[in-house]
Amino acid sequence: MSKLFNRRKFMGNTGALAAGVLFGNSLKGMPIADKEDIIDSPARYDVMKDALKYRKIDAHAHIYFTEDSPGTQLDYGERLGINKQVISRYLSVFPGTPEQFREYNNLTIKAIKKYPDQLIGAFVLNPTYKKESLEEIKRCTDHGMVGPGELYYQVKINDPLYFPIIEKLIDMKMMIFSHAECQLGVGGYRMKYNGNKAPNTSIPEDFVDLAKRYPEGNFQYAHIGGGGDWEYECKLFKDYPNIYVDTSGSNNEENMIDFAVEQLGEDRLFYASDNSYFQSVGTVLSSNLTDVQKQKIFYDNYNNILKKGGRNAD
Repeated sequence: MSKLFNRRKFMGNTGALAAGVLFGNSLKGMPIADKEDIIDSPARYDVMKDALKYRKIDAHAHIYFTEDSPGTQLDYGERLGINKQVISRYLSVFPGTPEQFREYNNLTIKAIKKYPDQLIGAFVLNPTYKKESLEEIKRCTDHGMVGPGELYYQVKINDPLYFPIIEKLIDMKMMIFSHAECQLGVGGYRMKYNGNKAPNTSIPEDFVDLAKRYPEGNFQYAHIGGGGDWEYECKLFKDYPNIYVDTSGSNNEENMIDFAVEQLGEDRLFYASDNSYFQSVGTVLSSNLTDVQKQKIFYDNYNNILKKGGRNAD
């Protein structure tokens, strides 16, 4: 039988521990760390030196209709050793007409023409307008774009409206990249979406549906660091080798990268920021992966996809 909880004793011990912290561990039985321990402490870790030793392709970045863009993105890239950024202006307007997605793509075209050594262009479209979307793929690739940027939630990624677009992208050996979301679950149960989500938001199951339908295609699931249920996502994608995940997002929980590699393997993760630059680099650096594995995620994996399509970031 376990002993009864003694609240008074517990509070007394807790108070002593707190006092030890406040008074520099000078209480009896709590020796001060020696000089060698202080020198080797994590406080002396040079994170920027570590960050700059890896080449990087940011597989998910965005440009904006503001005067400081893409200057701000380029500044972050230079400071963090990001060699290339795959940029697009996601189609955040509705209904997302051809006039609208052409305007968004023109912004990207202008940026990649001005900064060809730092920026890789990706286009957006809306499959509701099949003819115009197929024409836009040709127009944008003629300007040097490498594939779709973050396709948004005008239409679910596995809607039949997307099939002609996806088949064209597969023919061109391009990565098929879409925004997606996955709410957190409770007690092992993943909650369904409520009314706060756009009705055509793609979810992990939609990617699995496409991976089965098009095993010859490659699909990039956006931002596992975006605050959703990344454990569920990675476990669901485990048996579908043509689904890749990018590591972007501002909610970079501990062990996310290690767990994703455990489930998917080291070749199916792309480093990405979604414009959360410091967090995105830090979450890969803080993982328990080897230098070789980190370099794969930071650069090699995405570059290998580009090479398959006759493109190359080098």
